[in-house]
Amino acid sequence: MRIISNNKLEKHRITDFFAKHWGSPEMVISSGVFRCDELNDYAALDEDGQIIGFITYVIDGKDCEIISLDRIIEKKGIGTALLQQVEETAKLAHCQRIKLITTNDNVYAMAFYQKRGYQFTALFPNAVEKARRLKPEIPKKAENGILIRDEILFSKVID
Repeated sequence: MRIISNNKLEKHRITDFFAKHWGSPEMVISSGVFRCDELNDYAALDEDGQIIGFITYVIDGKDCEIISLDRIIEKKGIGTALLQQVEETAKLAHCQRIKLITTNDNVYAMAFYQKRGYQFTALFPNAVEKARRLKPEIPKKAENGILIRDEILFSKVID
């Protein structure tokens, strides 16, 4: 696996990745509407140059917000490597905090981030209903059977 920074991949590959895994490159969350194929990013590539993981983020003053984190293969360290790369970038940019939003159904993400020092910071009840008005393809129910309804803000203070 190799991690590459933004501007190293053709935009159409990034757009295709988000269309395949999220329905479109547009991400609608409480903090805003984002075009993931236009954000700062890091990609994890396999030995054939195929995207096996992708993270997008924005830096706003002293905050770094992770907008998306995907990995194609589980339990291979891809998500961790991408997260660490953004954390290092945030440190170099003199950010004081990294934050991210996930939905209530994503129990895997909640455990993943907590194991890496992130804390629950806020709960936004019914936030996904508002997001569906802008992006109707957001499903009502996750594959695990949990209704997708609320957003949870996680954050981590940067040392």
